[in-house]
Amino acid sequence: MKQNKYDDEKFFSMYEKMPRSIKGLEAAGEWHEFKKLIPELRNKSVLDLGCGFGWHCRYASEQQASSILGVDISEKMLAKARELTDDPAISYMNMPIEGINFSESQFDVVLSSLALHYIKSFEDICNKVYKCLKPGGAFVFSVEHPIFTTRNEQDWYYDEQGNRLHWAVDHYQSEGLRETSFLTGNVIKYHRTFATYVNDLIDAGFTIKNVKEPVPSEEMLKSVPEMKDELRRPMFLMIYAEK
Repeated sequence: MKQNKYDDEKFFSMYEKMPRSIKGLEAAGEWHEFKKLIPELRNKSVLDLGCGFGWHCRYASEQQASSILGVDISEKMLAKARELTDDPAISYMNMPIEGINFSESQFDVVLSSLALHYIKSFEDICNKVYKCLKPGGAFVFSVEHPIFTTRNEQDWYYDEQGNRLHWAVDHYQSEGLRETSFLTGNVIKYHRTFATYVNDLIDAGFTIKNVKEPVPSEEMLKSVPEMKDELRRPMFLMIYAEK
């Protein structure tokens, strides 16, 4: 059974109060870098894996994509996405990412934002995405950085006064399930190394065009003082790969 925390009433009510859930992409600390990786979308067919509230789907429509399909496991997330969306070019599908099986060469661009670290087999997703992309198509995704996901305790070490001392990295080469705490706790993620992300893409047939380990924008660093700690270790990994 695929984990679906977002249809848990308590978890979802906390998630929809987060800044990025309320304000959208501009409240996401990594968006200023992620959008630079997204290729020209005009007249393109776009697939968004783990679309959540549909922010990236609506962005694709703003960029004049011809058709956009958002896939998500959560009925609650998709209900909110549909509530926020008034656009015939956008459609949503209730399905776990692992369950996709689209036609060969169906999409020009496949996007995924902070969803694939919840998936057990990245290799399988790479193969499925490669199949459904047109030749020359782009796979652009972000995940939590392997340095961030190594330990179950995805948090800083603190001193007695509560100051952040350092971020520990341990069991880096031991890939697999991590039982983490997020919002209501008990969230399953999957740690994999940087090399696995890269090699699974290459083995599927992709050519890697760009890799980013982003930091918050200058504006966000000024407006949200605690963001300065995001300069101490990478939290996100982004990759642009091409078929």
